[in-house]
Amino acid sequence: MSGKNLIKNCSSEMDTCSLMPKRLEGQVAIITGGARGIGEATVRLFVKHGAKVVIADIEDALGTSLAASLSPSATYVHCDVGQEEDVRRLVDIAVSTFGRLDIMFNNAGALGSQSRNRKSIMGFNPEEFDRVMSVNVKGAALGMKHAARVMVPARRGCIISTSSVAGVMGGMGPHAYTASKHAIVGLTKNASCELGRYGIRVNCISPFGVATSLLINGWREEDDAEESKGVAINEEEVEKMEEIVRDMANLKGPTLKAIHIADAALYLASDESRYVSGHNLVVDGGFTASKNAVGL
Repeated sequence: MSGKNLIKNCSSEMDTCSLMPKRLEGQVAIITGGARGIGEATVRLFVKHGAKVVIADIEDALGTSLAASLSPSATYVHCDVGQEEDVRRLVDIAVSTFGRLDIMFNNAGALGSQSRNRKSIMGFNPEEFDRVMSVNVKGAALGMKHAARVMVPARRGCIISTSSVAGVMGGMGPHAYTASKHAIVGLTKNASCELGRYGIRVNCISPFGVATSLLINGWREEDDAEESKGVAINEEEVEKMEEIVRDMANLKGPTLKAIHIADAALYLASDESRYVSGHNLVVDGGFTASKNAVGL
């Protein structure tokens, strides 16, 4: 392995300054919802592994700041994934800026309200349902469509979407969110059947509860979750959410972090998964496997 494929300087406190191969050297990736949370962790990890990354989000200040900190390996594009023209433009900018598109990570997501009056199907809110489905499902489908538009002629590429344990089993989230995440798994399988003939792999990731602002804001105790919008989360809230997830988890020891989902995305984006397609990679420490009626 040549020296240019090795990381010689460790920038993260988690690194031990050991030499490490760059697994995405020369690759170009789009990451939607890339300005914070799982998306931000994945942006940083992909850049660390040699990729050029287009950060797509609607949070312009965060996205621009992140891109500036990683320049020239990252650039920011404002994109509402529920709007086709935004997604079309996003893909065109990635290709015009970096000359190609190898990886599309459809990570942008909306949770919807967790308030008591909206958790019940009897409190079903059609407008909120449309909003969640537009971001989570329509956004992923548009990402697949426009990534395929440039990947099919190249006869290569990797498409990843973020689903959830709520797309694996019931009772893990609000109805709109659960429906949307099940749909992403179905879209992934269907798209993999079509695009495999062109050498394009299509997979998704289903995380357990990562203590991001999306999850914490959704679970705040206000009767109207709208009141939580724009309110910054604090370390105490993060630790409380992580404790809840640890208590629920089957696998004891590790604490689930955004970097663990980024690691899963890196695996699916790299050559290490070159024969993996149509797969839902569940990152839940065995949670969904361990929940059963007889309580083993």
